[in-house]
Amino acid sequence: MSTTNPTTITFVIYILAMIAIGFMAWRYTRNLSDYILGGRRLGSFVTAMSAGASDMSGWLLLGLPGAIFVSGISESWIAIGLVIGAWFNWLLVAGRLRVYTELSRNALTLPDYFTHRFEDRSRLLRVFSAIIILLFFTIYCASGMVAGARLFEQTFGFDYGTALWLGALATLAYVFIGGFLAVSWTDTVQATLMIFALLLTPVIVMLHVGSFGEAVSAVEQINPAMTDLFNGTTTIGIISLMAWGLGYMGQPHILARFMAASSLQTIPKARRIAMTWMVLTLAGAIGVGFFGIAYYAANPAQAAGVKANSETVFISLSQILFNPWVAGILLSAILAAVMSTLSCQLLVSSSALTEDFYKAFLRPNASDKELVWCGRLMVLLVALVALAIASDPTSQVLGLVGYAWAGFGSAFGPVVLLSVLWPRMTRNGALAGMLVGALTVIIWRNGGWFGLYEMVPGFGLATLTIWLVSLLDKAPSVAVTQGFRRMELTMAANGELDGEAAERA
Repeated sequence: MSTTNPTTITFVIYILAMIAIGFMAWRYTRNLSDYILGGRRLGSFVTAMSAGASDMSGWLLLGLPGAIFVSGISESWIAIGLVIGAWFNWLLVAGRLRVYTELSRNALTLPDYFTHRFEDRSRLLRVFSAIIILLFFTIYCASGMVAGARLFEQTFGFDYGTALWLGALATLAYVFIGGFLAVSWTDTVQATLMIFALLLTPVIVMLHVGSFGEAVSAVEQINPAMTDLFNGTTTIGIISLMAWGLGYMGQPHILARFMAASSLQTIPKARRIAMTWMVLTLAGAIGVGFFGIAYYAANPAQAAGVKANSETVFISLSQILFNPWVAGILLSAILAAVMSTLSCQLLVSSSALTEDFYKAFLRPNASDKELVWCGRLMVLLVALVALAIASDPTSQVLGLVGYAWAGFGSAFGPVVLLSVLWPRMTRNGALAGMLVGALTVIIWRNGGWFGLYEMVPGFGLATLTIWLVSLLDKAPSVAVTQGFRRMELTMAANGELDGEAAERA
C-alpha cells in the first residue's frame, strides 16, 4: 500500500474526519442518555439520514450488487420488500415509539421500554431481550467487519486478517469516543456519501456500455432471463425475499433513531427524507450489479476478480472506471456504509450491557460518568467477540446479515408493533412472542425447510403467540392501559392518528 496513492489518501482523510466528529460529540456527551440516545435531540434530517445509513450496511454496496450481478434483476424482490417494510415502520412505529419510550420513564433502550411498558417487575423481559440483542448483534457486527475486510483486502491488497482489524479499528475509534451523537452525525455524512456513490457509479458504468437500451440488450444477449423480474423465482422465493421488509420493526439500531428524535413533529418530515434516500440508493445498487453484467461481458479480461467474488463488483468497477481520486471517494462510500451500521450495532449492544445488565442488576446507583465509561468498555468487548466470528475469510456478508435480520425481526418486530398498536397486549404475551420468534429463527435456520426464509415463520408464529397468550392472560393493569391511552392522546393531538385509534384516543 503506497501512502501517496490517491485512494489511500482519500481513505485516511475520511477516517480522520469521522474521528474528528467523534471528538466533537465527546463535548456533548455528559451522561448515559447522551451516550445512548444523544439526549433525544436529533432533527428530522439527521434522524432520517442516520436511520438510513445505520440500516443499509456494507450489504448495500457489496451484497446486493453482487446478488444482481450473479442472478439478474430477479434479486430485486428483496429491495421491493425492504421499501414496503421501511415505509410501514416509519408510518406505524416511529412516532408511537418516540412518544411511548419517553412516557415509559424515559426508556433509553428497547429492553428498558419493554420493562416499563408492561410493568415487568420480574425483569424477565429486560434480561431476555438484552440476551437476544447481544446474540444477534454479535453476528450482525461480524457481517459489517467482513464487509470492511473485503474493502481493505480488495483495495489495498492486505491479507484478510490485517484488513479485518483495520476496518474494525476505524469504526471503534469514533464510537468509543463520542457515543450516539458521534454515530448519528457521522451517519449523516456517510449517508450523503453513499447516495452520491450509488447515483454516480451505475450511470458511468451504463455510459461505458453505451446507453440504457444497449446495456439491457447486452444483458439479454448474455442471458435473457437476467432481465426478467420473475426469472427462476418461485412463490416461496418471492415471499422469502419480500419478507426482509418485516424485519424493520424489530431492528434495535434503527428503532433507536426513532427514540432519539427531538420530538414527534420531526417524524413525518424524517419519513419523507428517509424513504426518498432509500429508494434512490437501492435503485443505484441494483443498477451497479445489472450494468456490471453488461460491462464485464464486453471486457472479460477485467472480470477475474468479480468472478472469484461477486460481492466485489462495486469495488472493481470503481477502481477500473474512475480517476483514482474519485475512486477513493466512491470506495469510501463502502467504508461509510460499513462504519455507519457497525457503529450503531456496537452502540446498541453496549447499551444493552450497560443499561440492562450493569446498571439494572450490578450498579443501580452508578454515576453517569461510570456508566458512560462502562458503555465504552462494552463497545470494545462486543467488538472483540464479533471479530472472532468474522475471522473466517469465507464468510459471506449477505448470509450473516440475513440471519441477524431475521432474528431481530422475529423476536422484536411483533412485540414492538403490537405494543404500540394493541392496548390488550400483556407482559406474558410479549415474553412468549419474543422467545418463540427467536427460537423459530434459530431452529428454522438450521433446518432450512421448504427454502423459506426464517423471517416468515418466525414473525408469523411470534405474532400468533403474542395474540393468543395475551387473550388468555389477565387484562393489563389500569396503569398500563392509561399509559397506552396517554400515548394515543399525544399522537392524536399531533394529528398522527386516524380511524379506530383516533376514536379511542
